[in-house]
Amino acid sequence: MRTKKSDSMNFLDKLLGTPATFGDTLLAIRMAEEVTQMDMAKKLGITSAHLSQIERGHKFVSPERAAAFAKKLGYPSKIFVSLSLQDQLSKAGLKFKVSLEAA
Repeated sequence: MRTKKSDSMNFLDKLLGTPATFGDTLLAIRMAEEVTQMDMAKKLGITSAHLSQIERGHKFVSPERAAAFAKKLGYPSKIFVSLSLQDQLSKAGLKFKVSLEAA
């Protein structure tokens, strides 16, 4: 079953030329909603410096925290958790791919 969110993720992947990361997704949401980094960080309960590090891929988010961010932003947690897990696999150098359908 496809959802608007998974279609959006596919669009983001094509736009970036590579699979979207958790940070790419937060940045895209923030830009689309025209929210400052400070306001988005406040909504997520983190500092703007930490949000910046997540958006740039310098910091990673646990699946639990990804689910909490999804809830705070009103997005399906399975997308955020999948992206978090994919980032961790990529960081570890593992070539596995997380599937939204399996979530």
